[in-house]
Amino acid sequence: MIRAITPICLLLISNIFMTFAWYGHLKYRSSALWLVILTSWGIAFFEYCFQVPANRIGYSTYNAAQLKTIQEVITLVVFSFFSVFYLKEQFKWNYLVGFCFIILAVFFIFKKW
Repeated sequence: MIRAITPICLLLISNIFMTFAWYGHLKYRSSALWLVILTSWGIAFFEYCFQVPANRIGYSTYNAAQLKTIQEVITLVVFSFFSVFYLKEQFKWNYLVGFCFIILAVFFIFKKW
């Protein structure tokens, strides 16, 4: 059970870092682009420190397609919270519908056929 949960927790942490690296600068649009790029690289370093072990550990429990699917679902969840609470954007109904279709994809990827 721990082998199954550990990569998910690591992917969650890595996605929090990556979301800030990719989108955190949108609140600071007046900052110099070179500074934003360097800052994003610095944040992304920590993302990799969690993401690479997550995939290494996770590959003993999940296959590559399952790991990628888990990562994408986590990314959407993290980004949803980030956009609402950090960027102060509205979460719209069509986003929820799209995410439901992605959950349907999860079903097909994890189903034993």
